[in-house]
Amino acid sequence: MDIAIGIMGGLGLFLYGMNLMGDGLQKSAGSKLKRIIELLTSNVIMGVLVGMVVTMVIQSSSATTVMVVGFVNAGIMSLPQAIGVIMGANIGTTITAQLVSLDVDFLAPVALGIGIVIYMFSNKPKHKHIAEILIGFGILFTGMDFMKDAVKPLAGYQGFTDMLLSFGHHPILGVLMGFAITAIVQSSSASMGMLIALASQGLIPVTAALPILYGENIGTCVTSLISSIGASRNARRAAIMHLTFNVLGSIIFMFILSKPIVAIVTAIDPTDAARQIANAHTLFNIINVIILLPFNKLIVKTALKLVPETKGEQDDDAKVVKYIDDRMIETPSIALANIVKETLRMGEKSKESLNAAMDGIIDKSKEKIELSFRREKLINELQKLILNYLLKLSKASLNEDSRDTVDALFNTVNDIERIGDHAENIAELAQDIADSEMSFSDVGIGELKDMYNKVVSTYTYALEAMRTSNVELACKVIKMEEQVDMMEKSCRANHMNRLNSSSCSIESGVIYLDIISNLERVSDHAVNIAQQVIAGRIVNK
Repeated sequence: MDIAIGIMGGLGLFLYGMNLMGDGLQKSAGSKLKRIIELLTSNVIMGVLVGMVVTMVIQSSSATTVMVVGFVNAGIMSLPQAIGVIMGANIGTTITAQLVSLDVDFLAPVALGIGIVIYMFSNKPKHKHIAEILIGFGILFTGMDFMKDAVKPLAGYQGFTDMLLSFGHHPILGVLMGFAITAIVQSSSASMGMLIALASQGLIPVTAALPILYGENIGTCVTSLISSIGASRNARRAAIMHLTFNVLGSIIFMFILSKPIVAIVTAIDPTDAARQIANAHTLFNIINVIILLPFNKLIVKTALKLVPETKGEQDDDAKVVKYIDDRMIETPSIALANIVKETLRMGEKSKESLNAAMDGIIDKSKEKIELSFRREKLINELQKLILNYLLKLSKASLNEDSRDTVDALFNTVNDIERIGDHAENIAELAQDIADSEMSFSDVGIGELKDMYNKVVSTYTYALEAMRTSNVELACKVIKMEEQVDMMEKSCRANHMNRLNSSSCSIESGVIYLDIISNLERVSDHAVNIAQQVIAGRIVNK
């Protein structure tokens, strides 16, 4: 009982320390991690590098593969890109095993002490992120110490040591054991930590540990498979590619490369079983990638055959959201970059609605009016989904700059939705004009076009300023809005003159004033978006 409690306590500390260290690394990486995903191209090797770096930062290959499933589900990552990232994630996860296999237990209290002092006495966010990394590092190694101490008495149980040794003679049992542990713990790094703890006490040699290691490699796929439930067929294919890659690698090593890898790691560290297992883990994943990388297209084809396309398969255009998925919240900085993209996409939909509404006014086109109404429904749906996502993201581990961006996006999404409302108002006015067959004078139409073009330019620049974090462009938006205000006053004055000279009817005049009022409000909301950029609250670089 004491052994079980010790292992559970140590495992809990290990997992908490690993997560804390990963959170600190993510916050420190900040915008750099956000931009890593932009490096993705159709080049699978670049995908491997991206997957490796991201996993080193977030300290979890499971989190990386779940994120990949999210990207594929959102339609912003293709399957050929995904396979590269998945392969890279397997290499990146070996860093944790290398760390815990080193005999640096004496650093744990030092890291904890320094980290806690920095966290308590520094108010700078960057210092606090470094403190989190140090505290996580210290807790991780403290957890390892707990597990090592807990398994020491097991050396006296002959039946337990015989069972571990039997895995070397019956590798299938070892694979099943490794798979079961990792599937339950949901972390290959944690199960590797347990394996290294046993090895450090001389309870298991590398020959018996390898089958368990292979099983752990397959068991880590359970997380991404569970994550793909209810997702798109492409997302399920990504999870199956992960499983296919890891199963193929385990088969190759179990039946062909086990003896060579044992010889290599034994030659490198003849007496240290913990280091032998960590090195075997690293070699296993690196060699797997080298062997299977040339067959990446075949793995993709296998996934497509296992999850075939169907006639009713939903295409990306039919989806309400394109860039966001709850799975991405595992990596908040990357999720934030994509919520900005989704907000900009919503902004473009509002602009489409405004354009269609004004075309309905000028051309008296019922098709354009209907298009504006359809876009408004989509904008309202996008607003709800984006705000819900922002709420979830606000509870994730973010640095101060990212948190400011999330807060600013709440306001920006509402501004964009209000622009959609003004577009809908104009579309309703266009409907009234079409139904009553009223018309404006040529001069009035010319003034409306001029004001509309200025308003659309103002809004377009606001979205571009947000997209590029361009403060200079955002300042230009404010100046243009002042011009819109002057144009509105001029239009009102000219309109009153036309009313006085009876060149315009009162009924059409009321609608005319409503149109220019709605256009002026659109430019006001464009200014609100630009001001968030000027304040440095929306940073998308």
